[in-house]
Amino acid sequence: MNESRTHEPNAATSTTTKPASPSRYEALRAILQYARPHRLAFIGLFFTTMLAIAADLLQPYLVSIVIDDHIAVGNSGLPFLIGMALIYLGLAVISLIFTYVQSNLLQYTGQHIVASIRKDLFAHISKMSMSFFDRSSSGGLVTNVSSDTETISQFFTQVLLSLIRDGMMLVFIIYFMFRLDVTLAWYSMLTLPIIATLAILFRKRLRQVYQQARSRLSRLVAFTAENLSGMGLIQIFHQEKEQTRRFTEFNSDYWEANVQQLKSNVLFNRTFDVLGNIALVLMVWLGGVAVFNRQMEVGVLYAFISYIRQFFQPINQITMQWNTFQSTIVSMDRIWRILRLKPEIADPAPDEAKPLEPELVRGKVDFNRITFGYEQGQPVLTELDLHIRPGEMIGVVGTTGAGKSTLISLLNRFYDVWEGSVKIDDIDLRQIPQQQLHRIVGLIQQEPFLFSGSIIDNVRMFQSDISREQVIEACRFVGAHEMIERLPQQYDTVLSERGSGLSAGERQLISFARIVVFKPKVLILDEATANLDSHTEQLVQQALQTVSRGRTTIVIAHRLSTIMHADRILVMEHGRIAEQGTHAKLLAQGGIYAELYHHARHSAGTAAEA
Repeated sequence: MNESRTHEPNAATSTTTKPASPSRYEALRAILQYARPHRLAFIGLFFTTMLAIAADLLQPYLVSIVIDDHIAVGNSGLPFLIGMALIYLGLAVISLIFTYVQSNLLQYTGQHIVASIRKDLFAHISKMSMSFFDRSSSGGLVTNVSSDTETISQFFTQVLLSLIRDGMMLVFIIYFMFRLDVTLAWYSMLTLPIIATLAILFRKRLRQVYQQARSRLSRLVAFTAENLSGMGLIQIFHQEKEQTRRFTEFNSDYWEANVQQLKSNVLFNRTFDVLGNIALVLMVWLGGVAVFNRQMEVGVLYAFISYIRQFFQPINQITMQWNTFQSTIVSMDRIWRILRLKPEIADPAPDEAKPLEPELVRGKVDFNRITFGYEQGQPVLTELDLHIRPGEMIGVVGTTGAGKSTLISLLNRFYDVWEGSVKIDDIDLRQIPQQQLHRIVGLIQQEPFLFSGSIIDNVRMFQSDISREQVIEACRFVGAHEMIERLPQQYDTVLSERGSGLSAGERQLISFARIVVFKPKVLILDEATANLDSHTEQLVQQALQTVSRGRTTIVIAHRLSTIMHADRILVMEHGRIAEQGTHAKLLAQGGIYAELYHHARHSAGTAAEA
């Protein structure tokens, strides 16, 4: 039930260094492990492909037999020709059926494999520690889950099909060519070194233009996403023309790269076509001479010409799949980099775990001389010692970078302390299973996160075991019921992304209702009223007083009015507790808190006069 968290602006990096880059072949082997459960499907694919190709390539061979053994010697009649035509048609139908089965089998298997990869990748990302998200951009992770897995899908549905079908077709064609005429077959084999040389020469160029097009597309997409997220600022400063000009430049660069890629592909394909036509002319000339000298039969020449026409097709297809294979290897490498990572924050071993029953938790919290930072050698908190009694409300104030949000990140165990310990009811957080810890500690942030879905599902976080009546009761408890009743579909109103359409205060009330439903014993509010107007702040304050009863509550405050009635107020400075006490006591001391308080009152008075 913890919502997405923020941390101090100076804490953008994790202490953990990135692991060494895995071998691309290691990534390939790891991803191909997903194909192992589908061994029978691939065996079926192999045999259906073999039967489809055999039925297709038997047709010229059958015609050669009909021409040489029957028509040429006058040993054929209408019944025979009809019979041969039916056999020919039967082979075509067999080829069609098995090609259809092969394509569907491969698509089904390939999509199933990619769906499994995508599912495991998302599940793995959701289990990663917060330091992982500090290092990784959300856009990059979205690309991993969507674009990279789609590229792998192309490997299973295109590259793999080409390797199996075209490779097998090439072997069958060479077999039939040697079976028909060994001399012509060896002449045909002389083209293989030329084909290999062309493929090597073109491969580098094709890879370059492909990577250039992908790179420029990424720049275009990134620029578009950036402008969409900052459209308000663009319109305020009248930057529409300038941003359109820059978009046009990116778009033109991508267009040029696509044109270069298209030209290279066309040149490669046409070169193969020319080579194939030259080989065909050569075989026709050599075969024609052999037929003229009665060294070869006409039917054999016809079949050989049919095979030589098909000889270059599978080679061309296999070579053209090289780019897709290269991009697949890159995508597999990126995905495997994530899948091989282990969460830095792990659950304790079963023999070391000390489970806590949420109903029996009292809510005592202890920070025992903790030291922690996001980068080695740069501690944010240094030997901080804090002890909170069960049911106590603590207010925390301080300047930006003082370590306030870091404190609550450690209590949620988004990170582990370097030194010291954080305990709930005298049990170290590292000994509590994370699922239980996150039921014990509830977090409400400045910008509450709401998912796309109904209000009722957002309150109960899509857990169907929480009844509708419990949700309504929780909303009544925090004062959100009347607001929800005014909506068109009330509790079934579907919210868009991040709850747009609701005010900041309404979103906060829903997050408070969420807390009531899940009943955490320790409640954390991180700047929960910072962006609210005075009227909405009063509503949220009332909800806060309601949900904090009987709970240990820690309030990170931007507005001091939020924590004036707290049992104890902590003033943090440079990762240490500089002052602590009640509101009245701290004012009487005339220290940092008193200065903050008087500054806040002066700012409020100036704003009121304006």
